[in-house]
Amino acid sequence: MIAFLHGTLVEKTPSVVTLDVHGVGYQVFISLNTYDRLPATGAACRLLTYHHVREDAHLLFGFAQPEEKSMFERLITVSGIGAKLALSVLSGLSVSELSLAITENNVKRISSVHGIGKKTAERIIVELRDKIDPLEALAGHAAGNGDPARNDMLRDAILALGSLGFPQEQARKMVQAVLDAEAEIKDTETLLRKALSSK
Repeated sequence: MIAFLHGTLVEKTPSVVTLDVHGVGYQVFISLNTYDRLPATGAACRLLTYHHVREDAHLLFGFAQPEEKSMFERLITVSGIGAKLALSVLSGLSVSELSLAITENNVKRISSVHGIGKKTAERIIVELRDKIDPLEALAGHAAGNGDPARNDMLRDAILALGSLGFPQEQARKMVQAVLDAEAEIKDTETLLRKALSSK
């Protein structure tokens, strides 16, 4: 099993890249979310990989983030979802968006992805709902895709409020309200204290 590849990015398109690893060119299929995180052509690049073995082909799928690889591996366990379709889902929705849609039973959101019909969307929800932590999904969605340190702070604060008994959506709104008013906050403790004092 090939866990990751580290080499020079030779070519890139929104669906496939070529990595030169010590003189061997690897073709790796990617999602749009991973494409957006790729360096410039000619730069060093590291991708987590999933080695998909079929009777007629050996395919490599690449991911910029471990969360995306993990979600891909969950998606391909769903009946009727192959590797290429799983990649399409991750091109249409970020991991946090998909996680939130699954926990909220949002069939319409998932079926908005090209190639995913209503019945397939329902199957994704039914088969993956128990594998997604709803509070993690909400925190990840609230954190978005900006500065990683800020995302971690936001996620940790929402999870902490959830453990104190606040409903998920209320926790997200409390944290977001504090950050909207005081964007310069840099640590979870301060953010949590201000969120609690606002209630």
